[in-house]
Amino acid sequence: MGLWLSVKTDAPPGSTIACVAGAVFALVAGGRALVRGPRFALAAGALGALALLAAGCGAAGGGSEKVDVVATTTQLGDFVGEVGGEAVEVDQILEPNTDPHDYEPRPSDVEGAASAELVFANGEELDGWIDEVVADSGSDARVVELGAGVPDRLAGESSGEEASRFDPHWWHDPRDAEAAVREIEQALAAADPEHRALYQRNAAAYLAKLRALDRDIARCMGAVPAAKRKLVTDHNAFGYFAHRYGIDVVGAVIPSQTTQAQASAQDLSELARTIEAEGVEAIFPESSLSAKVADAIAAQTGVTTEYKLYGDTLGPDRSGAETYVGMEEANADAMARGFTGGERGCRF
Repeated sequence: MGLWLSVKTDAPPGSTIACVAGAVFALVAGGRALVRGPRFALAAGALGALALLAAGCGAAGGGSEKVDVVATTTQLGDFVGEVGGEAVEVDQILEPNTDPHDYEPRPSDVEGAASAELVFANGEELDGWIDEVVADSGSDARVVELGAGVPDRLAGESSGEEASRFDPHWWHDPRDAEAAVREIEQALAAADPEHRALYQRNAAAYLAKLRALDRDIARCMGAVPAAKRKLVTDHNAFGYFAHRYGIDVVGAVIPSQTTQAQASAQDLSELARTIEAEGVEAIFPESSLSAKVADAIAAQTGVTTEYKLYGDTLGPDRSGAETYVGMEEANADAMARGFTGGERGCRF
């Protein structure tokens, strides 16, 4: 019942099964507790469940002459949209402010992959769930892991059987984003030669924007004294950004490159001592994660959490960070302000 309901409502199967199991338990327990009319109580509950199931039913969408493409993350969706333009229909799996590390695929994700010609994935275990999505869909779409082809790859975590060999947050270096855009252009042109010239023009225009972004961020960070460029975030998602622009990563609330990890009390205590010893000005919470622990450490150490970053996801509409370029501009501005106590920001 839970699996069927997840298909009809496009909800995560695991949580849907758990909710159905809890609802069934409650109905049975409530029915047994009634002195009179237990059959009526159970029947009413069943009718209510059927009404909910019926509400989740809907018609499937029609076909399209465009190239059907799946992009796992918000960043990749933006890249593909910039290169593909009107010739591509992008099915972006993750929504803004959705954490890719603990995402549970929906039935609509499998349905979208079934008709796709190309699937663009981040790679490095950030979106490892996409392999199962494609397999379940029965699709023969080509899966392109863009992280495998970027030129500047930083070492990832080395402990644990499922540890990533490389840091999966490669897009925070615009040079790696450029490499991904070139690979997207080549993959789209191979799948749709008729629009090759369009893809080349779009990619060239977007690459110019990425190079300008890189120059602007470098100029802004260069204006902040090196001794003040000390970064503390929710989790270790900004290694590439820091490496590119000369920022010292002091620590993270979750000392891991995945948000699925948990910080121990000792980790948090050591982070607080490090923040005080290094003279850190700010802790930078991430938009897609709870800031409760960061706020608690900030209160203990006397620093601010005013300036938020976009780590694993773009921002929602009208946030100023709903595109990749906007996201990185927002991150650079927030860091510059946090490093300098609000005295200096970035202008783009």
